[in-house]
Order: sequence, then C-alpha cells, then structure tokens
Amino acid sequence: MVNLRRGTTKLGCLMSLLFVAALGYFGYPAGEKYFRFLRYKDAMEQVVLHQAQLPIPEIRARLRLVADSLNLPEDAGIVLVKKNGKEITIEAHYDETFDLPGFKREVHFEPRATGNY
Repeated sequence: MVNLRRGTTKLGCLMSLLFVAALGYFGYPAGEKYFRFLRYKDAMEQVVLHQAQLPIPEIRARLRLVADSLNLPEDAGIVLVKKNGKEITIEAHYDETFDLPGFKREVHFEPRATGNY
C-alpha cells in the first residue's frame, strides 16, 4: 500500500507536540502555585486534626514555618486562629501573581480548615 499523504501526519504530530509543550511550559508555574496552596491547606487540616489543643501562638508559629518552607508570600504566614468552645478555625489570606506572555493576573488564595477537638 502506498501512502499518498506523505508528510502530513508528521506535521500534525509536530503541532500536537508543540501545543503540549507550550501548555506544560506555561501551565507549570500556575500548577505549582495551586499545589503549594493545597499543601498549605493540608497542613492546616493536620493541625486541626492532631494539634488543635496547642496554644494559639504555637499554632501560628508552626503554620508560619510551613508557609515559609513552601515559599509562599509573606502574607500567607499571617495565620488567623479562632477557638470557640471545642471548635477551631484556622485561615490565611494571600495573593499570588501569575505571569504569562502578555498576561498578568493576581489570584487571591484563602486556605482554611475547621474542626472540633
């Protein structure tokens, strides 16, 4: 059998690979920032589950260290901890800037964890 469309599939494959490469190159920084947000939120949830009985200043200090180790903006280290009876709420607010070619956007993150202890 003779292939009459010689070379056209290679160009299509090349364009698909180029699209995937561009998506990965520009999407990686955004995905990394979102992944750091999820890790920070998970750290807050772990504190609620296992360390909620600690004093509020110690909880703040521990989460400030987590934010620093994740290379989050300084505002992420400002942690609000509220204890009401047997309920604890931990939250923080910070902004991350997403830079893409010809496009710059600031996104507000609010990691939060609530539970009983």
